[in-house]
Amino acid sequence: MSRPAHVPRRPGPLHPVTAAVCGLVAIGLLLVLPAAAATDPSFGPMPRTGSAGWWVIAAVLVAQAVAVAWVGRFPTTVLPGLAALPLVMAWAVPSAAFSLTAVAELAGVFLAVVARPPRRRWVAPAATALLLATAHFLNEVRSGASDPAPAVVSGLLQALVVVGLPLLLGLVVVAQRDAHDARRHEVQALRREQDALLQAAVSQQRVAMSRELHDIAAHHISGIALMAAAIDRQIDADPAAARRSAGQIREQSSAVLDDLRRLVGLLREGADATRPVETLDAVTALVEARRAAGAAIDLVVPAGNPAVGPLAQLVAYRMVQESLANAAAHAPGARCAVEVGEPRDGRLTITVRNGAPAEPDPGPGGGFGLVGMAERAQLVGADLTYGRTRDGGWEVRLTLPVEDPLSTIRPPAPLPEAPA
Repeated sequence: MSRPAHVPRRPGPLHPVTAAVCGLVAIGLLLVLPAAAATDPSFGPMPRTGSAGWWVIAAVLVAQAVAVAWVGRFPTTVLPGLAALPLVMAWAVPSAAFSLTAVAELAGVFLAVVARPPRRRWVAPAATALLLATAHFLNEVRSGASDPAPAVVSGLLQALVVVGLPLLLGLVVVAQRDAHDARRHEVQALRREQDALLQAAVSQQRVAMSRELHDIAAHHISGIALMAAAIDRQIDADPAAARRSAGQIREQSSAVLDDLRRLVGLLREGADATRPVETLDAVTALVEARRAAGAAIDLVVPAGNPAVGPLAQLVAYRMVQESLANAAAHAPGARCAVEVGEPRDGRLTITVRNGAPAEPDPGPGGGFGLVGMAERAQLVGADLTYGRTRDGGWEVRLTLPVEDPLSTIRPPAPLPEAPA
């Protein structure tokens, strides 16, 4: 297994302003410290201003300030170098001015901690603390301390303060930065999730709209095709009947336009969905409209209104509508039968069948009508079956639950493959 390619880390920033401030503060204190040491012997040994020792101390402080400018870019190497420079001062010019080296150390540790990734953030501060404690001990011993034990303790305390305080402050800043980054990534993830949900909703609306367009077009256009075929047969033998069929074609054309306008109106913002929902009672009117167009359809419906919810009734109506449209398209002239059964064992069965086509099938359909029927059936917990009959015809059977369909809504399952 190959390892992922190494991604180079972006160099950290330079800090020239911080370096300049550290240098000015340290040199300013170095200028006043000899005068204070001259009036207070407790300061310890201190070289005179302008002496060789004083210039060595000034050079070390300036070198530390320059190192601070680069510690953010190369913290692993520059930060220990900041602590190594006081070793030179402690060996060459041990004095009370050694404490001035803490100015650059405080800034350097903070910048290094902020700059390093978490897994390497402790290396440079640990090395710096060790070097700083050693340099302080060396300065105390070279300054004439008779007992090394207090020098060791004071060295450890200075290392703890000079390294520990900026280390803690840097870790707080890093934690806040990481929390901010985590919140930013969370917001981005939520936005991506919202975009995905929006795309899914748009896709569902597209599917629903395409299904409705298919139902509207298939129902009306198949009726128009039947009436056009009737006109072709009647135009010479029965002109009056042909004119009536032409009028029915105009009515069907107007109906499909009205349905399309109504569908577009529902998609507009603020539109009022005033169109009544089709129910099982409307199946009779649907069949009568087909009969008026010249189709031979037998209808069997029970007396009374079955205890089926409105959504399930809409599913049943669409199933009958689509099945009759398919019969007109694939078996023109074949006799059809629509049967709405009696509720039995909590189920209601609606069957639509047609005989074998009198002429060869004009061509395979896209299968979208069957897919739409199956999707609707799954929505209300119904079962849909379809297939050829023994006499070469086609049968579609929908079995609905006789109960509130909202209590039986279930997620879609894999659909049966539609015939070509």
